[in-house]
Amino acid sequence: MADSTRSGGQAAALPAAARDEAPLYELIELLFFAYRDFVGEADRLLEAYGFGRAHHRVLHFVNRHPGLTIAALLDILKITKQSLNRVLKELVAKNFIEARAGATDRRHRQLYATETGERLARDIARLQTRRFAAALAEVGPGAKATATRFLQAMIDAPERERVMALIDSGRERSK
Repeated sequence: MADSTRSGGQAAALPAAARDEAPLYELIELLFFAYRDFVGEADRLLEAYGFGRAHHRVLHFVNRHPGLTIAALLDILKITKQSLNRVLKELVAKNFIEARAGATDRRHRQLYATETGERLARDIARLQTRRFAAALAEVGPGAKATATRFLQAMIDAPERERVMALIDSGRERSK
C-alpha cells in the first residue's frame, strides 16, 4: 500500500512482475541525462533574458494556446498559483506575455504571447526540434512513432486523453 500511495497510485496499476523487478537504473539515468541535454541549450538562451525553466514552460504553453486562462495553465503545469504568479509577473513586466480580460468573463484573465514572446518561444522550439530531429535520424525509420508512443505511455493514464487533446489543439494552430 505504501508503494502505491508514494507514486500516486501508479505502482498498483503495474503488473506484479514489474513491481517486483529491480529498478531500471539505466533507463532512469538515460532519461535524466537526455532531459539535461534537451533543456541545456534552452537554459542558456533563457539565461540571457534572466529567465529559467519555469519561464520557458509558461511561455511555451501560452504561445501554443493563445487565450489560455490562468486556471488552465495551472492545471497544465501542476504548480502553485504563487509559483505561477511570480513567473507570469516577470514575463508580463518584460513584455513577453500580456494578460487580457476574458472575452466572456472579464474576471478570467486570458494570456497571450507578445511578438517578443512568440519569437523567444519559437527560437527555443527550433533548438529543441534540432535535437529531436538528430536523435530520431540516428535511431532510424519509425523512431518518431515509437518515441511518441513511449512518451504517451509515460504520462499517467487518466491524464493521457486530456494531454493529447491539448497537444492536438496546439498542432491545429501550427498549421
